[in-house]
Amino acid sequence: MLLEELNEQILKCKKCSLCKTRINVVPGEGSSRAEIMFIGEGPGKNEDEQGIPFVGAAGKLLDKLLASIDLKREDIYIANVIKCRPPGNRDPLSEEVEACRPWLDSQIEMIKPKLIILLGRHSMDRFLPNQKISFDHGKPKRRNKQVYYPIYHPAAALYRNELFEDLKKDFKRIPKVLEIIEKDKVVNNKEEKVKQDGLGI
Repeated sequence: MLLEELNEQILKCKKCSLCKTRINVVPGEGSSRAEIMFIGEGPGKNEDEQGIPFVGAAGKLLDKLLASIDLKREDIYIANVIKCRPPGNRDPLSEEVEACRPWLDSQIEMIKPKLIILLGRHSMDRFLPNQKISFDHGKPKRRNKQVYYPIYHPAAALYRNELFEDLKKDFKRIPKVLEIIEKDKVVNNKEEKVKQDGLGI
């Protein structure tokens, strides 16, 4: 199955109650050959209306951050933990996350990204449970041969300047993290952290 075919299936999903309140399903967008995959929490109002991830103010900030490391949306893949907007932009429920789990897992399996960027605490909880975004942001970690890099969600950074500064710094490190992965310098230690020279981690 191709990624496009998978996303067509996602568009028809009725596995949870969000199918009753959504306008559009938001499967994801970008390159099926992306080395870097960004995973956020879930669609917001603009995303729900357009069926495209990260098209509001947070999306514009994400575009600027990508440009700061010479990347465009076409170079990466962007998806969310859940594919439909929760009413009132509330936090996703555990049953909604579980309903979407096979979809996101299949997307990752098809794309095979070298690096997965986890945007915010809900995305981090999905892949790195029992961690704190305030402590673990900017610290790459390896789980089952996949490297994850948690950073603050752009939406949170829009309203808190201190988070914005951290987000910019963490973003600037992305090319270095990817370079180390490509050079096979990723090493598991007892805490399953990725060891890397020059990142101060």
